[in-house]
Amino acid sequence: MTPSSASDPSVPAPRPDFPLGGTTTIPRLGFGAMQLPGRWNGPAHDRSTALAVARRAVELGARHLDTAAFYFAGDVRANDLLREALHPYPADLTLATKVGPLRNPAGEMYGEATAEQLRPAVERNLRELDVDVLDLVYLRVGRLSGKGGPPLGERFAVLAALRDEGLIRHLGVSNVSPEQLAEARAVAPVAAVQNRFGVLDQEDAALVDTCAAAGIAYMPFFALGGAHGGLADDTLRAVAERHGATAHQVALAWGLARSPSIVQIPGTASLAHLEENMAATGVVLDAADLALLGKAAG
Repeated sequence: MTPSSASDPSVPAPRPDFPLGGTTTIPRLGFGAMQLPGRWNGPAHDRSTALAVARRAVELGARHLDTAAFYFAGDVRANDLLREALHPYPADLTLATKVGPLRNPAGEMYGEATAEQLRPAVERNLRELDVDVLDLVYLRVGRLSGKGGPPLGERFAVLAALRDEGLIRHLGVSNVSPEQLAEARAVAPVAAVQNRFGVLDQEDAALVDTCAAAGIAYMPFFALGGAHGGLADDTLRAVAERHGATAHQVALAWGLARSPSIVQIPGTASLAHLEENMAATGVVLDAADLALLGKAAG
């Protein structure tokens, strides 16, 4: 579908970019590489298609790519696919990765990295992506459980030291509670938070607002439903029909309108779905849409 561009002057158009860490300008619609290798614990996708998707994402304007060494299916890894598809990388491309979860070759996430294991994890991402410095590295906590958990200060300090060494430009935290974000910020500046949030899952709304006030990017995972279901909601479908758009496009557009701190990173291994996602910036929601969608999670 081709989204409409009808606008409501009472709703400012979302800013198209975000100053990550106050120094690196990135578009607010990027690309997540988790699905490139294959479904979580599923078979690998066709390699040629995965490479084509990565290249097309950049052609369509994605300049923030989100990946991790623990994104793999069998022996196919997201970092390897991005390197093969895009290296040497465009000068304006920002590569973000995550460390923390430990995943065995069978695909089982069995633990979290200790402070001593974080440097090797960062160095692995450097090697796999073939870069001298990583633009953004998140400390991901809690594996696949809900956000929050034990203190993270000691582990975050390891990443802060690697930033001081010049191996990392910006630091982030993922799957965190407000208390954990505050703890991390007491150690070193936090440029980005990556938590679960979307139009049908607005539990993290207060933290989104905290990030906006602090100039911290908020990059939702599962903004399109992800592993926790799709976007089956009557209100969402009605808004999509009104705009001649899809539910996915409206969900992405809602996030961009919801907060200036939100940077969307939808992932896919489908060229058609990629084209759909990247066209979401053409969906301009008005005040009535936002009022309806603000209640969609209730």
